[in-house]
Amino acid sequence: MRVRMTRRAAVAGLAAVTALVVAAAPASAAPGDASAHGARLDLSLSGRDAVAAGPFAAATANGPTTGTFATVDLPAVLRTGVIDTSASRDDRTGGVGSWASTADVRLDLLAEVTGGLSAELVEAECAATQKGVVGKAKLVGLDLGRLGEVGSEPAPDTAVDVEVLGADVARVVLNEQVRNGDGSLTVNALHVTLLGGPLGTGDLVVSSATCGPAGLPIPMASGAGLWIGLGLLALFGVPVGASALRRRHDLAAV
Repeated sequence: MRVRMTRRAAVAGLAAVTALVVAAAPASAAPGDASAHGARLDLSLSGRDAVAAGPFAAATANGPTTGTFATVDLPAVLRTGVIDTSASRDDRTGGVGSWASTADVRLDLLAEVTGGLSAELVEAECAATQKGVVGKAKLVGLDLGRLGEVGSEPAPDTAVDVEVLGADVARVVLNEQVRNGDGSLTVNALHVTLLGGPLGTGDLVVSSATCGPAGLPIPMASGAGLWIGLGLLALFGVPVGASALRRRHDLAAV
């Protein structure tokens, strides 16, 4: 009876150690994701054809991890210079990040009611680590025309309403930050929404970055956990074999 109990205890210990060694192997959970694009629009314009284009220069952490587009030229709607984007994942830490930059932005869509809207550089950035997800936007040389003045690094979700004859026809949001249902964050450096009326309906986004949440970090297989597990495996494994041999010997003697 004593031998049987010892063997059971040793087997239980062996199972526990095996679980420990398996736990020291690389995690199987997929890391987080990240993406970015320079411009995207879907508009139904009053008295004109609908316009849908983009995303331009799209990049994702799964690849392609970078994107470049020479220029967007949509007459009476949007003109840009070079668009650059990137998205990355660090499998060791689980962290992800993304970035989008659009140069020489000119938004002619609102020119008749705002006097023009332009910026030398429009950037969105997002980063996710085990501590959380953060993002920011920068609009260098921003000119909102008759809508007023806003600094190059506006606070999150800075909104400016566009009115015609006392009615809101559009909304311009700078450094828009959207917390998505899956825990990720989307940063839209410039988001214009047409609300109906003389302009039409739809959305236009310039420089967008999405990331997170961070994935699980992958432990090193040669780390301390693996060495401890192997040591305990040897400690428990030997008694298991010895107990089995003793039991076979006792049975043979009987």
